Amino acid sequence: MSAPSIIVGAGQAGVRAAETLRRLGYGGGIMLIGDEPHPPYQRPPLSKKFLLGEMSEQQLWLQGDGFFIQNDIEFMVDMRVSMIDPHLRRVRLSDGAEMDYHKLILTTGSHARLLPVPGADLRGVHTLRTIADVLDLREAVVGVERVAIVGGGYIGLEVAAVLREQGKAVIVLEGEDRLLKRVMSPLMAEFFLKLHLKHGAEVRLGEKVVRLLGQSTVSGVELDHGEQIAADLVLVAIGGRANDTLALEAGLPCQDGIIVDEHGQAAPDIYAAGDCTRFPLRRYGRFVRLESVQNANDQARAVAHAIAATPEVYDPIPWFWSDQYDVKLQIAGLAQGFDRYTAEGDPDSGSFSVSYFHGDHLLAVDAVNAPRAHMLARRQLAQSAGARAP
Repeated sequence: MSAPSIIVGAGQAGVRAAETLRRLGYGGGIMLIGDEPHPPYQRPPLSKKFLLGEMSEQQLWLQGDGFFIQNDIEFMVDMRVSMIDPHLRRVRLSDGAEMDYHKLILTTGSHARLLPVPGADLRGVHTLRTIADVLDLREAVVGVERVAIVGGGYIGLEVAAVLREQGKAVIVLEGEDRLLKRVMSPLMAEFFLKLHLKHGAEVRLGEKVVRLLGQSTVSGVELDHGEQIAADLVLVAIGGRANDTLALEAGLPCQDGIIVDEHGQAAPDIYAAGDCTRFPLRRYGRFVRLESVQNANDQARAVAHAIAATPEVYDPIPWFWSDQYDVKLQIAGLAQGFDRYTAEGDPDSGSFSVSYFHGDHLLAVDAVNAPRAHMLARRQLAQSAGARAP
């Protein structure tokens, strides 16, 4: 019997790669290996509806047992791959077993960055990436009154919104001089600052946390100018890092992400897709790493096409979204490198959009409660042949 194609990582990208291979008529064995004790699940609702308790675990599942049976996909749960041997085309599992592969697809995702300060390992300090993280956080917040969130990015702000809706006192500590500085305009950052202040969250900008306070359980944070802020719970939301250690140990090229080409290939017979990759985005003229459902799904499809000998160049228009209180932010494109921006609509009305340009080239559009503007932006970006960031 020939070796199966092995997919390492049972998230959105892993499931999509397996599903697409079968849809394209791939007749070889497929094995999907996940390191969590759950079926594959959606991650975006974790910091929103699932944290609020408005979604059950079952509603998060991407596919049930029937999908794997019907598509002749072997799914291994709660299992890790501990070693890749690209020369022998073999992997070793965490239980010591070794398996040969025909093709290897790495969809290992990313993990939360940890806060590199004393006290980061205290009880009551949380990150948010997995179902287990959210279940721990949901249980922990029941008995607390004041929560400190370190990081004013999307995850931090989404959790702040949820906790304010639950009546918790929330303080957001952001090291930059504005929220979401890397990815949006001052106008948009000011809108989200006002939004959180209006809902009763405290937001402190330009604040660097140097220590988490407490003996065995966290009791607060200390800032670089000596101020100490009391907190019953601390959420660290300072971004994510690619899970590329396995690839790096196997000798694959990595740089906070497995370096792949426009078909998702990292090495002979080895591919990667999703959060764990850094890939060439032609329309922006650089290598990028994207943490999004769009990238996980679409890059996994491109990998499956390459393996099925129907290759397609992967050069997407990235899109993302964020839900905070009654606001839905929808983003098309990448704003990094913009040198000017224009706004349509009135931020005070709660429905407006911001377009980002480099020279005459449209790079991205942020749309707040403006789905039509978002869809028009995606069409416009698709028609633009020359968008290039510096």
